Amino acid sequence: MKKEVLVFISENFADWESAYICAELNKPETRFIMKTLAVKKNPIKSMGGFTVIPDYSIAEIPTHFHMLILVGGTSWMKRENDDLKQVVDLCVEKGIPVAAICDASTFLADKGYLDDIEHTGNSLPYLEEYAPGYKGSDRFIEKQVVSKEGVITANGTSAVEFAREILKYLQVMQENELEEWYHMFKVGFYK
Repeated sequence: MKKEVLVFISENFADWESAYICAELNKPETRFIMKTLAVKKNPIKSMGGFTVIPDYSIAEIPTHFHMLILVGGTSWMKRENDDLKQVVDLCVEKGIPVAAICDASTFLADKGYLDDIEHTGNSLPYLEEYAPGYKGSDRFIEKQVVSKEGVITANGTSAVEFAREILKYLQVMQENELEEWYHMFKVGFYK
């Protein structure tokens, strides 16, 4: 049986930030299947104009899932996703890894999840301005993506790096395959 990986989506979510990782994890030969999670089960429109009907609402989250992926979008700054805190708390309690990119990392910072572990985000000044509850500035690392203690954080310009780090964490590919995959999507065929 395949292990579910949940991708949290919200109105005007940044669809490209999860595109690479979802496509790879959802392949038939992996041991994973992607499912979408939202605050409510209403249809959600992405920044790119795709309408998605979530598989789960927060109220009906499955009892077992393998990872939670949070993608950016404009709803984070409007505080429309604050109910997600209960799901992240569940992940912390059960040791389920959480991966967040762009303003989803800002959400984790604001809610205190990044105070005591190394992490990244859009930038340190950005987190300090837009995450009023953030107290982890001494743990901020200026990198595209940081993985520490089951928490993967990335800035909004690193969709490929974000996917690579999740693939590495979940051991989906051998290291040489993963580097070839990364090179293909970061550089392409031609220089």
